[in-house]
Amino acid sequence: MLPVAHADPMLPLPYRIRRRTRETADTFTLELVPADGACLFGFAPGQFNMLYVFGVGEVAISLCGNPARPESLFHTVRAVGVVTEAMSKLKRGAMLGVRGPFGSGWPLEEARGKDVVIIAGGIGMAPLRGALLELLRRRKEYGRIALIYGARTPGDVLYEQELERLRERGLDLSITVDHGVAGWRGHVGVVTTLIPRAPFDPHHCVALMCGPEIMMRFATRELQKRGVPDDAIFLSIERNMKCAVGFCGHCQLGPEFICKDGPVFRYDRVARWLAINEL
Repeated sequence: MLPVAHADPMLPLPYRIRRRTRETADTFTLELVPADGACLFGFAPGQFNMLYVFGVGEVAISLCGNPARPESLFHTVRAVGVVTEAMSKLKRGAMLGVRGPFGSGWPLEEARGKDVVIIAGGIGMAPLRGALLELLRRRKEYGRIALIYGARTPGDVLYEQELERLRERGLDLSITVDHGVAGWRGHVGVVTTLIPRAPFDPHHCVALMCGPEIMMRFATRELQKRGVPDDAIFLSIERNMKCAVGFCGHCQLGPEFICKDGPVFRYDRVARWLAINEL
């Protein structure tokens, strides 16, 4: 884990919104830069920050930017609660408090020399974007790189134009939607239906996965059917994180705290707890 940006991990640092990009009807990406007195910090793909809307509250949001360019922080946010709704109304130049980075990152070093299969569901593409950019920046260090991405509708696909450009840099891209619309010529069906024919060597690969937990459970089963060992499957798990440093206990999963032990876990480390509904 990389060090936090400030000696006091509970103290938000001031960041300014440089750019706000609409991704879907309810999802947007913020580019944040340090305000006067704040500092730059590095991060690993898969880590998250706590973003504080002054006078409203704080929420955990994954870093989705390019780790090779830490001068700006990128966060893709879905407006689904009081804090994120307030965040969606902020304009360019507005200030946010930032704590972080926190948590574990994707095992990109462990994946060197192997095929990498990335499985994303919905906004779960955001925590995987930084890993994807880093994999393609270091393209020669890895085998085949396959992305399987599922969304509810074509209008819910994140970063669609960027993903098409990344295909030209060596990404094997497969997108599916639960519900097609007029003009959609891509695949229709759940994301797990694409795993059996995805181009990767199940005995020499690393799988990175983020999305709804039910999707990750079924996707893991499909990977196992292909012969991918449990210790080569990594999941990013979402829970209600409040403190980000393991004090409050809101994000506990069995003996693990998602904020400080995760959010990225090797599957065999958390399989027992994921099998218990509503835990």
